[in-house]
This record gives sequence, C-alpha cells and structure tokens, in this order.
Amino acid sequence: MSSPIQTTRFVEANGLRFEVTECGTGDRLALCLHGFPECAFSWRYQMPVLAQLGYRVWAPNLRGYGRSSRPGRVADYHIDHLVADVEGLIRAADARETLLIGHDWGGGVAWMTALADRCPLAGLVVINCPHPALFAQGLYRWPQIRRSWYVFAFQLPRLPEFLLRRREARAIARTFLDMAVDRSRFPEDVLDVYRRQALEPGALTAMLNYYRANRRVPHAPRSDLERPVTTPTLLIWGEADTALGMELTVGTDRLVSDLTVRYLPGVSHWAQQEAPDVVNDTIVHWLGRAGRRAPTPSTDE
Repeated sequence: MSSPIQTTRFVEANGLRFEVTECGTGDRLALCLHGFPECAFSWRYQMPVLAQLGYRVWAPNLRGYGRSSRPGRVADYHIDHLVADVEGLIRAADARETLLIGHDWGGGVAWMTALADRCPLAGLVVINCPHPALFAQGLYRWPQIRRSWYVFAFQLPRLPEFLLRRREARAIARTFLDMAVDRSRFPEDVLDVYRRQALEPGALTAMLNYYRANRRVPHAPRSDLERPVTTPTLLIWGEADTALGMELTVGTDRLVSDLTVRYLPGVSHWAQQEAPDVVNDTIVHWLGRAGRRAPTPSTDE
C-alpha cells in the first residue's frame, strides 16, 4: 500500500484563515495540533498512518504560525481564542466524528477544548502536555519552576524575539537539539523547516504571544480546570522530557473518566518526532483496543 499523499489547503474558521496540511479522505476527522516552536510539519510521521486507518487528517498551522492568519494583539492568543479556532476547524471539516490530537501547546489547547465540551469528540490524544489543572498546580513548584524558566523569560517584550531571531534563528534549532535524546531525528533539513517559519515577519512575536496571553490561565478558578473530561483519552509521555516533569501526570486519572497512559522511557519532549513508530503503534493499538470501535483501514493504493 502506497503512503497517502499530503497536500496543503487553506481553511476559513473562526474568522481566520488556516494553512492546513491534509492527508486521507472520509468523514472521520483526525485533527492534529502542534506545539512551540513547531508547526504542522511535526505530524509528518503520524498523518499517513492515521489516513491509512480511514481518517481525513488535518494538521493546521495554528494562528500565528506559517501562512495561517497572524493577529497582531497579545490578547488575540488567549486560550479562549485558540479553543474557538479548534471548534471552528472541526465545524469547517463537517466530519461525523473527530479525533483530537495535540502535543505541547497543541496538547494544552486540546485539553481545554475537551474541557469546554462544546464540540463532541470521539477521542483525545495528548502527547507531553499535562492536564491544565495539574499544570496549574505544578507550575510554581520546584523543580517545574526550573524547567519552565523560559515561560517567565518570554514575558519580556522584544528581547526574546531578538535572541531567538539571531544567527538565522539558531536558538530555534537548539531548542530541538538540546532537548532531544535522539538528535539524529533532527537533521539540518528538518531544523531548517522550523527556522524558516520562525523567521517569517511577525511569526516569533505571535509564537511568544501564546505565553504572554495565557500567563494568568494557571490562576483560573479550579472548578473551570477540573471539570471531568469524559472523552476517551490517551496520554503519551516521553519520560526524558526536560521541559515538563513526569510528576505533572500524577492525578490525571482523577480528572479523566476514560484514561490510558503510556510512558516512553528514553524519549524526549519531542515524542512524536523522536519515536514516531512507538507513538504511532500506541495510537493505533488504543484506537483498536477491546471495547472501542476499531477504525476501518483505508483501501487506497
């Protein structure tokens, strides 16, 4: 069976224009949300596998990234707008069911979309991003304070953009290499994708505005963050994550009624890029496990 073709299209949703990488066809949507400082390209290994399972896979560049709309105000990147973007993309896809997948910032948006519970989800897959309530509890505790130093540094105006942009966005490339366990997964051509998109006019400020606009979200009322998540959920966690401690996953089972957790030893924060075969196998097994309706494999050649 040949690998499904990935194409690019533009989708209007929530008053914005999103650059979306698409793979596969059908009325079952798998919507993949990237993190920082990534883009839709970070799902290159998962998209063909999901398409072969019968999903129409969309990996959008989130607002501010790539050729998606880039609103200019810090407030435009508040989590409420990011969730509304996801809901708008789901409506635009007009699929009969949605599997929502997110990593890092995309995982946070996916969690908050499930908590809002305005769009029915058939399943939720989160990779290396803790439940928002647990992140709120742990962010201001040692050692997470040490791990999250960059979150506080990004609150400064202009200086973070200057430092990240220097030497053709060398710091963006170092973000991947310094955190990776298997650096061979990030050769120069891969790093160039992330450097180029960060160097687009206004892109770095938009990317950093995710942190600036949401600095108070961890202080939201606990009742808002601790509503039960009833969507069947798979949490995948690379144990060698130097940005987010594994202790942030403890207690997830109290907040999610149907939860499966898979820890990946020796895998970094960039799990779906660094260990794509293991991540893909974990997702496929979870989708087809006993008690869950198994996906129908695609017959496209």
